[in-house]
Amino acid sequence: MGDWSGYLALILQGALVTAQLTVMGSALALVAAFAAGLGRIAPLAPVRWLATVYIEFFRGTSIFVQLFWVYFVLPFAGISLSPLMAGVLALGLNVGAYAAEVVRGAILSVPKDQYEATIALNLTKLQRMRHVILPQALPLMLPTFGNNAIELLKATAVVSLISLTDMTFQAQVVRAQTGSTLIPFATILILYFAMAMIITTGVRALERRLTRGLDGVR
Repeated sequence: MGDWSGYLALILQGALVTAQLTVMGSALALVAAFAAGLGRIAPLAPVRWLATVYIEFFRGTSIFVQLFWVYFVLPFAGISLSPLMAGVLALGLNVGAYAAEVVRGAILSVPKDQYEATIALNLTKLQRMRHVILPQALPLMLPTFGNNAIELLKATAVVSLISLTDMTFQAQVVRAQTGSTLIPFATILILYFAMAMIITTGVRALERRLTRGLDGVR
């Protein structure tokens, strides 16, 4: 059966790569989501058009194809990325497109009288968004953002297609070397679940913190 402690260490190394992809991809997705989400409700038509094109393109095409384009096609345009950076870019932009609609919907759900009050107070657009609109919209975004982060975590398995040594890739290596399917894939099943629970717990804690004092929530 081989040295299982060594094989498990190999899978844990892959888990570190998966965690890096998840954290970095989620950070990029968050930036893309706010940029595109705010772009969708911008007063300038070209900005709205660009945001819509980005969202519909990444939602309407396969993550597999996007990953292959980023890693194998961009070098022809003089842009060469490491497997890790290619994975982060593809995953972040893909999930960011879905999260952008969450941002747009949450901001539009803030009652109109709140906007009218900010205008009456003579606040600038930046002040309105920062001090009035976002504090009310963020708690609405968080549950779906948590789901998006978990979806990104699960989607990291696709990077094994470009030979990035994530958990799934390492499990396949262990399976090839030992002939066992149960142990390596049961291990990564548990690790994926544990990482997803960490994300869920973190998002719920942040949600409680942001909603403390709003509408009587403690």
